[in-house]
Amino acid sequence: TAYKALLDLRDQYGVDLISMLSWSFEFENTDYFEGFRSLATNGIDKPILNLFRMLGLIGGERVRVTSTGAVPLETLVQTGVREAPDVDGLATREGKSAAVLVWNYHDVNEAGAPTPVRVSLKGIPDGVHRVLVEQFRIDAHHSNAYTAWQAMGSPQPPDAEQIAKLEAAEQLQLLESPAWLDVRSGTVTIPATLPRESVELVRLRWE
Repeated sequence: TAYKALLDLRDQYGVDLISMLSWSFEFENTDYFEGFRSLATNGIDKPILNLFRMLGLIGGERVRVTSTGAVPLETLVQTGVREAPDVDGLATREGKSAAVLVWNYHDVNEAGAPTPVRVSLKGIPDGVHRVLVEQFRIDAHHSNAYTAWQAMGSPQPPDAEQIAKLEAAEQLQLLESPAWLDVRSGTVTIPATLPRESVELVRLRWE
């Protein structure tokens, strides 16, 4: 939400936005998952680091995204996401590939109903009949060492077996195996269900 809003504000006001920084810190001699503004905890990657990994998989030219679940930019700036969740996306295209980052976000970190979405990409070149689709996900059950640690009972410190499980859970994970989807009239549609506080990266490639 924040990164797209920054890009939209840049476009609205004509700002020369060179880059965006993450003010993250390293904390020594702290318990596992203690504190904020860090990307890892005692050598275990936090879920936020997987968001940066997703962003690293996006490249090329930004393309327009419209969403019926998006919170307007003016509302984001004035009050944040306090009522309906922000269900929106950021998309790029490069060569014979495209990527869409979609999310279901709310400022209040509490349980909420998942949101069904349909990601439709238009403008796929003529003659392309199939695209290879990869779906990466960050949620309570994917790419999330923090929730894996909570499920263990929040041990301080984790033992060797638990650390091995956390190291597996910290990786950016595919939601399911890559699949070939049919293209119809230059459009491909990928259905998904986004839990509250989740992010999904959809990557498409074609020959």
